[in-house]
Amino acid sequence: MTDLEKLAVRIRIAEMKCFKKRGFGHVGGSLSIVDTLAALYGKLMKYDPTNPQWEGRDYLVMSKGHCGPGLYAALAVEGFFPEEWLMTLNEPRTKLPSHCDKNLTPGIDMSTGSLGQGASTSAGMALAAKLNGQENKVFCILGDGECDEGQVWEMLLFAAARKLNNYVVFVDYNYKQLDGSTDDVLPLGDLRAKFEAFGWYAVDVNGNDPDAVANAVETGFAQNGDRPIAVVLHTKKGFGVDFIEEMEFNHHITLTEEEADRAIGQLERRLTND
Repeated sequence: MTDLEKLAVRIRIAEMKCFKKRGFGHVGGSLSIVDTLAALYGKLMKYDPTNPQWEGRDYLVMSKGHCGPGLYAALAVEGFFPEEWLMTLNEPRTKLPSHCDKNLTPGIDMSTGSLGQGASTSAGMALAAKLNGQENKVFCILGDGECDEGQVWEMLLFAAARKLNNYVVFVDYNYKQLDGSTDDVLPLGDLRAKFEAFGWYAVDVNGNDPDAVANAVETGFAQNGDRPIAVVLHTKKGFGVDFIEEMEFNHHITLTEEEADRAIGQLERRLTND
């Protein structure tokens, strides 16, 4: 395994320990985005876990805020806060609520959860950085079901018009959403072509390969000129844990301790057998 692949496994282990304690949650999507989180925190982003408010940092907005547990696991692994905090997910007085809250969690740059709004706020952050002459990059992770929201498409027009070449949007295209498959609910078609039609630099990538994700972003910054960048992540919901991948409905699931231990053991074996 590469260093980024190892980081992704470590994030998934921390995440599944979190879900083991809670017993339920948005497991499928939180697993499918981990490889992108590994690419961001392992290679692409500037940040300082000892100073989460460092002005020179790059920003990440988890627009699909219900997948906060995946981001929390990444932040814990990278040292923003103790991994023990993961055991308090969504408990009273926790610093790790079910949806991302920048006022509670070190390393969270924007509160999210109302789908579509993170698209607008992250684009605003990218515009602010350009207006202030700052070199900060802004990254945003959208869900594929979230792209049913009209607010997302308004943002695409805005970001291209404002030439936000410091802005990267990832779409977790795992083909499932709360109520079923994206094709059944509202087919999205060729997202890359749609982004390009809106004036973006866009690329399709295997979203469960963190090195491919990192390379796609670096190539985008080298080639995009004055366009914002879209990375369409072709992922599998629940990726990394075989029996969760195989579930037809794995958006929000319950987990017994035995199931969680099975998942953790499967992931730990990937590290030890490498």
